[in-house]
Amino acid sequence: MRRQPGPRALVLAAGRGERLRPLTLELPKPLLPVAGRPLVVRSLDALLLAGCREAALNLHHLGEAIRAALGESHRCGRRTLALTWSDESAALLGTGGALVPLAPFLAGASPAVVLNGDSLCRWPLDRLLARHARGDAAVTLLVACRADPRRFGGGVAVDRGRVVAFRGGDLAAATAPTRRVFAGAAVLHPSLLARLPAGASDIVSALYEPLLAEGATIAAVETFRPWHDLGTPARYLEGALDFALTGLAPRRSRVDRAARVAAGARVRSSMVEPGASVEAGARLARCLVLPDAVVGAGARLRRVIVGPGVHVAAHSDFSETLLTRGADGSIVATPLGS
Repeated sequence: MRRQPGPRALVLAAGRGERLRPLTLELPKPLLPVAGRPLVVRSLDALLLAGCREAALNLHHLGEAIRAALGESHRCGRRTLALTWSDESAALLGTGGALVPLAPFLAGASPAVVLNGDSLCRWPLDRLLARHARGDAAVTLLVACRADPRRFGGGVAVDRGRVVAFRGGDLAAATAPTRRVFAGAAVLHPSLLARLPAGASDIVSALYEPLLAEGATIAAVETFRPWHDLGTPARYLEGALDFALTGLAPRRSRVDRAARVAAGARVRSSMVEPGASVEAGARLARCLVLPDAVVGAGARLRRVIVGPGVHVAAHSDFSETLLTRGADGSIVATPLGS
């Protein structure tokens, strides 16, 4: 029997990370740590578990750092995911345009999976692929039930398991019973890529909305699993903590085996990443301490991201703040925002 091709994937990793600056001036968003592993690695793990054996990533801001970190393949247990790279250093192509140069790569897929590189979720990709395999939908999207559509442009309109509109002003959106938030995962047949124009484009306006206008089905798979868009420092903090602390007792923290928390420090509802250390007498609440950072003795931190390599002086006091290193090695304190 002839073996059928399996799914192939594109992880959209070419964003500029502008809203996360200054954190992303030296660390690209896909490499942001989440419970001891880079965000993009968690996406690649999910693809492997869903049966993908080949994936592409598009690159722009600090793209060489991403490629150097991942190499030409990714392993999870005994499984290996071969990696293909698409360079967008000259110009960003958008969510639609990114697929065009990868059409030959995705042509062998059955089907193609597209993941947003700035989304964090324990994605139920098996459910998404199973729904698409029914064959009645041109595209199948994962939508989050817990996320507030008002925070994400109004979300998408869903009626009886189908997306019926992507914009709030559409008549279908006004009459649809439910609004959900797109959760960063889509499945489609590679033949649809021929409809995308050359150059930069947005996949919603260039592909999804024309499909709806023609009467095609865009299926919606709903998930109650936590989903986070990590586009701002505040969202990164909350998303990374939610992921890291799931399953722990209230106020407990996760400290990586390669991190150090001194006796006498009190760390609550926080994540301490590999290589970081918290010195005696420090008090942390809902903080994210990134690799190789040091929180000095007696420091008081509340809802703070301590950036890679940052040394917080003893007895410092910060709240609702992103701490990064300036060009001269000094600490740059940026309000966390929303």
